Amino acid sequence: MKHRTRSLQPRFFDADRSASRRGFLRHAGALSALAGAGAPLALNLLAASSAAAQTASDYRAVVCLFFFGGNDAYNMVLPTDAASWQAYSTTRNQAPDSIALLAPGTAAVVTAAAGSPQRLGGVLPITPLNAQGRTFALHPSMGSLQTLFNTDRRLAILPNIGPLLLPTSKQQYGQSAHPRPASLFSHNDQQQTWQALAPEGVTRGWGGRIGDIIASQNTSPIFTSISAAGNAVWLAGQNVRQYQVGTGGAVRLGLDGSGRVYGSTAVGSALDRIARTARGSHVFVADMANINNRSIGAEASLTAALAPASDARFGTPVAAGGNYSANADPKLQYDNPLTGLRVANTLAQQFQVVARLIEAGMRGATGAKRQVFFVSLGGFDSHDLQNRNHADLMARVAQAMSYFDSTLGALNARNNVTTFTASDFGRTFTSNGDGTDHGWGSHHLVMGGAVKGGDLYGRFPTLALKNANNSNFDGSPDQLGNGALLPGTSVDQLGATLARWMGLSDPQVADIFPNLANFDVGVRNLGFMNV
Repeated sequence: MKHRTRSLQPRFFDADRSASRRGFLRHAGALSALAGAGAPLALNLLAASSAAAQTASDYRAVVCLFFFGGNDAYNMVLPTDAASWQAYSTTRNQAPDSIALLAPGTAAVVTAAAGSPQRLGGVLPITPLNAQGRTFALHPSMGSLQTLFNTDRRLAILPNIGPLLLPTSKQQYGQSAHPRPASLFSHNDQQQTWQALAPEGVTRGWGGRIGDIIASQNTSPIFTSISAAGNAVWLAGQNVRQYQVGTGGAVRLGLDGSGRVYGSTAVGSALDRIARTARGSHVFVADMANINNRSIGAEASLTAALAPASDARFGTPVAAGGNYSANADPKLQYDNPLTGLRVANTLAQQFQVVARLIEAGMRGATGAKRQVFFVSLGGFDSHDLQNRNHADLMARVAQAMSYFDSTLGALNARNNVTTFTASDFGRTFTSNGDGTDHGWGSHHLVMGGAVKGGDLYGRFPTLALKNANNSNFDGSPDQLGNGALLPGTSVDQLGATLARWMGLSDPQVADIFPNLANFDVGVRNLGFMNV
């Protein structure tokens, strides 16, 4: 069942509000009408600015890793100081199945039940440069990210971030007149709000709107906004449309790598000819043929530009005459904490194709110097079986992000690429038996060579116990009913910080993130990027 809570407060930001690009719209309106953000296969569109502009001299990209379902950040990044740990362990260590992880230094019991806290062992300590007078740790499955944070300093943590219209205190949250995001706690709406700053129905994401601006720096704007995980509103702009790829590379229109259909080059040629040729004089038919032409051409161009997945920088080379399989590539596998087996990681496969696209962009093969990418992982709606499922998800995330960092290192591209995580929402502090319910604020990660890693950016929330009436967390200014977090940092602040690193001006940032004006000047840039 979809959990939905409607807010009666007006939104401060209409995400479909047009920027001043009417000239482009007159030029591209017909093309945009023919294919929306979800256009598959040959309808991956060239939705590029017609204005000529000087290309960027360097390369930069932002990658969004979205956790679909609502990640339980309470078990991903944990405060371990005495007061916090007491509140955490008391609240989450409840029958019939505790979802409280074990204290730092607790040895793993290899004979314990798969996915149980005992089998996982203690949480992994991290050492923020500014620890805010507290101590912290990561989930036991995230050892590689512990190293990225503590030693390599290429990973930062954004505590308690979520959609906000303006700074909101717990007291203000309880006032009906105080504006708040619409449709809190609803999966579909909050996925859209994280990605596009408004609930379900919005058509333009803030990643795509950044793409609208950076596309003019690319000689091939069609490759500005790319998803390796299907349709994503985060990538949809007003001018640019996302280009969708598979984990193996560009998506072909029914033809295999040798231009065949059902093993026949003749059938392949016929399909190609039919798709490219207008079958009548109607403007719709002609435009459709033009769209197919561009898409087929773009696929051919991208396929030629990409280095093979078996290249040692991206994967494991195969013996002469052998066939490469991403599922069998050790670099793209992770240790499943439930089975003890090393198995394929589909998230790492998404990162692999993104890395191949980045390498092609850096050497000028795609004509793209500024890009935004989207990858994702599902399964985070942990209403039950949380110990098992969340441990597996955290292991996949850690291995995939570590793989991507290592691969960017091999490409000498770490300083050029910034990856951040996002999700529908966080979870409740309380347990529903063996899982958690929908929350609001959540902790998130930012990774990259240009990131000022090894630190927290934003105040880490206070954890408390329920009051005597078992109705609220009176001892915390940050926890609402059932311990859901009231965000202290907004998605707008995160997006604005990344947009500035991508080279956008303050007026451009303000146009994309108008709610930013509701926050003090000193916190509109979260400061986690070296610029």
